[in-house]
Amino acid sequence: MTQKGTKNNLPPKWPDRILEFFCSSTLVEEMQGDLLELYEKWTCRYGIRKAKFLYILHAIRFLRPYAFKKISIKHNSGIMIMNYVTFVFRRLLRSKTISAINICGLVLGLASALIIYLWVEDERRVDNFHSKGDRLYRVYMRQHFGDQTSAGYNSPALLPETLKNDFPEIEYASGYAKVLRLSQQGDTYESFQLDDKVYKMRGSRAGEDFFNMFSYPLLAGTAANALNDPNGIAISRKMANLFFGDVERAFGSTLKFGSENISRDVAVTAVFEDLPSTASDQFDYLVNWDYWVEHDDFKKSWGHFGTYTYVQLKDGSDPALLEKKLVGYLDERLNIKKESNVKIELGLQHFGDQYLYGNFENGRPTGGRITYVNSMAIAALVILIIACINFMNLSAATSLKRAREVGVRKVAGASRGNLILQFMGETFILAAFSIVVALITVYLILPAFNQLTEKQIILPWRELKFIGNVVLTLTIVGIVAGSYPALLLSAFKPARALKGKVIFSSRTTGFGKGMVVFQFALSILLIILTMVVGFQTSYIKNKDIGYNRENVIYLRLEGALIKNYKAFKREAMRLPGVAYVDRSSQTPHTMGLNGPFVDWEGKHPDQSVNFIPTSVGYDYVKLLGLKIIEGRDYSDEFPADTTGFIVSESGIREMGLKDPLGATITVFNKKGPIIGIVNDFNGQSLHHSLTPIVIDFKESLNFGTILVRTKPGQTEEGINSLRKAYSTYNPGYAFTYSFLDDAFQRLYQSEQIISKLSSVFGSLSIFISCLGLFGLAVYAAEQRTREMGIRKVLGATTAQIFLLFSRGFVKLIVVSILIAVPLAWLAANAWLQRFAYRIDLAWWIFALASALALLLALLTIGSTAVKAGVRNPVDTLRTE
Repeated sequence: MTQKGTKNNLPPKWPDRILEFFCSSTLVEEMQGDLLELYEKWTCRYGIRKAKFLYILHAIRFLRPYAFKKISIKHNSGIMIMNYVTFVFRRLLRSKTISAINICGLVLGLASALIIYLWVEDERRVDNFHSKGDRLYRVYMRQHFGDQTSAGYNSPALLPETLKNDFPEIEYASGYAKVLRLSQQGDTYESFQLDDKVYKMRGSRAGEDFFNMFSYPLLAGTAANALNDPNGIAISRKMANLFFGDVERAFGSTLKFGSENISRDVAVTAVFEDLPSTASDQFDYLVNWDYWVEHDDFKKSWGHFGTYTYVQLKDGSDPALLEKKLVGYLDERLNIKKESNVKIELGLQHFGDQYLYGNFENGRPTGGRITYVNSMAIAALVILIIACINFMNLSAATSLKRAREVGVRKVAGASRGNLILQFMGETFILAAFSIVVALITVYLILPAFNQLTEKQIILPWRELKFIGNVVLTLTIVGIVAGSYPALLLSAFKPARALKGKVIFSSRTTGFGKGMVVFQFALSILLIILTMVVGFQTSYIKNKDIGYNRENVIYLRLEGALIKNYKAFKREAMRLPGVAYVDRSSQTPHTMGLNGPFVDWEGKHPDQSVNFIPTSVGYDYVKLLGLKIIEGRDYSDEFPADTTGFIVSESGIREMGLKDPLGATITVFNKKGPIIGIVNDFNGQSLHHSLTPIVIDFKESLNFGTILVRTKPGQTEEGINSLRKAYSTYNPGYAFTYSFLDDAFQRLYQSEQIISKLSSVFGSLSIFISCLGLFGLAVYAAEQRTREMGIRKVLGATTAQIFLLFSRGFVKLIVVSILIAVPLAWLAANAWLQRFAYRIDLAWWIFALASALALLLALLTIGSTAVKAGVRNPVDTLRTE
């Protein structure tokens, strides 16, 4: 026998509960009695542990079909279920205002979440559509100069072929040249001519293996032969239609290709389908890689770091193992000695990751655009949560009006489970209707959204993944938004409900207030972050970068213009509307080349200072509005100065020169004195810290950019006159130009898009939150109806009632502010660290956002409070 006083000797209780839940009540008692008798025998024979195990085992064996409870549906329950859907729509029509607000909140939340989801998915698809994408990698370089480490995707033009030959793990390798010369950052546009058709198209150079590696469909030609002809070219469908009318006539035909200082005929060896918007590198043509390298001595040097290298590994190859082999691969080719403080390493990045993870930290790719993608995904979740809380609060606000309905249904035989199913069903019906409206809304606003984000997003109606996510969202929203109201309403006691005397407990009202605090804290957080992003974007757009970029255009130096540059400049300077003309090896806003290229007398062997070098003509300083701090500018009055250099202020500080003017420095084997010191100016985006700049005189370069400053108010006239001069000095090349200010703004395109998106969705979040607050205000007014009537009878004014009514809500908003502000500061500070130049997180930003939230909350509450204050007390005090 078991000892009754010993708890551990008793059989486990949970098997009994399982039997009671599943089995018929007429059989449970008999089962439990048999089990207890057996348990006593097993305890004596086998001990407590084994007896408990046998008890559980035999309890499970009792779970047979014949023992299960019989499911019966009462007639009145069946009728209620049949009428549930009809009742939902009748109730919606009876409470038009609340129903409209409820549906509006859900629709806005769902539409916002859906459109952000589509944007996030589009971002994640970029470069991830290639069939062999799991084996495609991009080579990057880590450069160590003493204690400094930098990294980037640029690599020698000779690298692809040698990698393929030296490493058996590599199946294919291809170079790709997005930037052909120092002056170009971004896409390359070159001239093509067929008869009288002259256009500039976007394209590049690529190796023979390119179309074997990447899944760009070929409409004509083969992947093996598309780029193996030195005089061949692969063009897009768009380019084929533009020049030839269709693909068939384009294949095998010839175009005149104007590339830099060479104009030659190329035959169309392949036509590929226009690239999808999810390809990060967009091009309309590709020409042979080897021809390009062979005709440029600079690119045949291992010291040329100006191209990209892509590799495709053989199936089963380990990229980590290959990366280890690549660590010292360039040392011998670059004559880097082991005792040197210079070290260059190669790394591999999955090709599909380059778009989202394009930033480098400590020499390795870590983050980048993924920060914005994750931020927007979080914003979508936050807005959806706010919409669900809004629904919950509005349901709670109207629950008192349904007290008698709950009482009648319970008296009629409905169980709490029936009521929970009913109220959850109502929520799912509302959510389903809302998601349909949200999908229609997204469909209608997608064109405007695409214009804002420069995307080509469509609703993927036929994708199972999208349909599945919509259904999943509907399920989650239905459960989250409907569970609290369902549990709340189903808990009403029939007697009190029928009398209309239902009063919520402090726990219930506390939960509702907690939801409002949470909801508003999220909204205030979004408002603050929206303001920070907007202020930072405005700051970098308008910051003084050291030169005047207004009324400046730039065009590529190419074709006959290279040898005719001086004549073109003389002609252009006489044209109406033109103030200055000069040339530069790098455009002022994207000086991509920088490194320890400068030596000077007295330099410490371990000292390494990165400089941005740029070669210019006589009018560069005047054209950009730079200021000469000491010394003088280049001038034809001092021809000997062309052997010297102009250095920015920060460069002088970094070199530590006490008497810089006349000091001798060496840049790329050119040795000369410093003739002038110019003010600091940013040659890169403000994501980067200020880098010293060294300027030398080279007016006879065979590449670069022509800069033109037009006179204020005469830009259009100046451009029109330049077009005529250009066609005279550079026939066969299309005249294209860019505004320097517009190009500068494009450096911050991501920030500008995120700023606009955050403004839109931040505003929506606070609007939805105000709807939720309105719901709580309605609920509070319902609870305090008699109190307001009594106060009115005793002489309280509407203003006093408003203050009394609003006080509790103001406390909730204040708590929300106290929660949101520190979280917003942490998030905003982390985001601002991406910028070398950033705004200060001033206190007034947080104060302004908090005041705005408080003001909107008071306006929302005010309508309900004033309505309660002016209501006739006779109506509120009458007895039932």
